[in-house]
Amino acid sequence: MSYLKNHPFPVEAHFEKSVVLSFAIPKDLLIPFIPECLSLDCFQNKWAFIALAMVNTNHLRPKGFPKFFGNNFFLTGYRIFVQYKNNQGKRFRGLYILKSETDKSLMKLFGNIFTHYNYSKRNFNFSKNGEFDIIDSMDDYLKVVYHSHDNAQIPTGSPFNTWKEARRFAGPLPFTFTYRKKDKTVTIIEGVRSNWKPKPIEIQSYQCQYLNELGIEDYVLANAFEIRDIPYYWKKGKTETWN
Repeated sequence: MSYLKNHPFPVEAHFEKSVVLSFAIPKDLLIPFIPECLSLDCFQNKWAFIALAMVNTNHLRPKGFPKFFGNNFFLTGYRIFVQYKNNQGKRFRGLYILKSETDKSLMKLFGNIFTHYNYSKRNFNFSKNGEFDIIDSMDDYLKVVYHSHDNAQIPTGSPFNTWKEARRFAGPLPFTFTYRKKDKTVTIIEGVRSNWKPKPIEIQSYQCQYLNELGIEDYVLANAFEIRDIPYYWKKGKTETWN
């Protein structure tokens, strides 16, 4: 039944709010984390990127089903920016999923049945402290404190000089890739979105234990964006044998 993990039907949802942080990492440090069929999507041929996406998701359901069939949940996803060249020679920019977390057991169950996104369950808390918004995993695994305002500055040490440069590496991208090494098959999932208006935000502080678990120490916060009120759907996955 492994074919079920290849996104066998289209799915739709509504993103109430998505906060995405991208971390710049020397490209040689990220090569071991992607499969052989993919290449890193780099900036200045030096920096590769891991994105941390934190998303309030509503009404996730098979496309065309009424909203009351949907599931509401909070999602975190850790993704590497990559490229894939298909068998027709077309090159795609997209994401390779390392790990996903959700606050709902049902989402963990179905996420691991129908995707390769490696879901686990974790509780999260949302709060405000004056002008700052806080996303906290409640167990010190993840914490992000940010301020959404019109004069946000690019993070100190970022390889980007402008928000225009940084926008190119603000997830999610239209495509996501999964790979089965056993039979060398690649599944391409295309996402379709509207009302896509990323707003730069300023990060006051963050704590991300997962980056430490990967054993990567040489990283820097490269950008941070917030997007609100996004209708989104994923097409049925397309699978091909990688040559």
